[in-house]
Amino acid sequence: MVSTISIFCIAINMVLGIAVPVGLLVYFKKRYHASVKCFLAGCAVMFLFALVLEQFVHAAVLGSSAGAVIRGNIWLYAGYGGLMAGLFEETGRFLAMRSVLKKQHGNAHNALMYGAGHGGFEMFVILSIGMVNNLIYAVMINAGQVQILLAPLDEASRGTLQAAFDTLIQTPSWHFLLSPVERFAAITAQIGLSVIVWFAAMGKKKCVSLLVLAIALHAVLDAAAVLAAGLGVSLIIVEILVWILAIGISLIALKIWKQSM
Repeated sequence: MVSTISIFCIAINMVLGIAVPVGLLVYFKKRYHASVKCFLAGCAVMFLFALVLEQFVHAAVLGSSAGAVIRGNIWLYAGYGGLMAGLFEETGRFLAMRSVLKKQHGNAHNALMYGAGHGGFEMFVILSIGMVNNLIYAVMINAGQVQILLAPLDEASRGTLQAAFDTLIQTPSWHFLLSPVERFAAITAQIGLSVIVWFAAMGKKKCVSLLVLAIALHAVLDAAAVLAAGLGVSLIIVEILVWILAIGISLIALKIWKQSM
């Protein structure tokens, strides 16, 4: 059986995945008169560059002989994943801010709105959409209807799904609460990165250097999280590490903001 507390935590994740992005959208709109277009652009770039284009590259690279080497070494895998995330997301962010959001450059707070959309869409996908299967599985397990899902599957697929059920049952309830903790750190970092790239898109002299900085910071954040988890570091320590890096990115962004205004 999946505990009632676990099911409640899963439901909380799903609610937060919608409530936080919408809350940030409303707050930045009312507080800073930021453009909703920037929020929507952030959502679109996250979808297109991270969930579509980057995945095509992963399929090609990780499916090759070189990919086998990368997947077999946690250091290479973490470095590769972090670099790809930085390249695709920050390039997409820059292109959007340099083109379709050019008219929004007059209000620097639009950078915050863009970050809310970019990171908020990621939060929605991971917490709201990502938890749907967990909730359905949990309800069916507790209702004794597991065989309905397992019966039509072949042996290999049945084993994979049964392993997912076992993991869901055995996962401590509090582990589900780590997901929103991580997402809050991620969206904090995404807003900070959006500020850095915003000023890169606006300027000329420091355009390249700021973009490279954003790519590097993003790569370090993602690589560190993957590496720590892959080396078996405690989940609590991983979350603390992610928060430290997210705060560091935010402080760098704040410094660039003050220097650029």
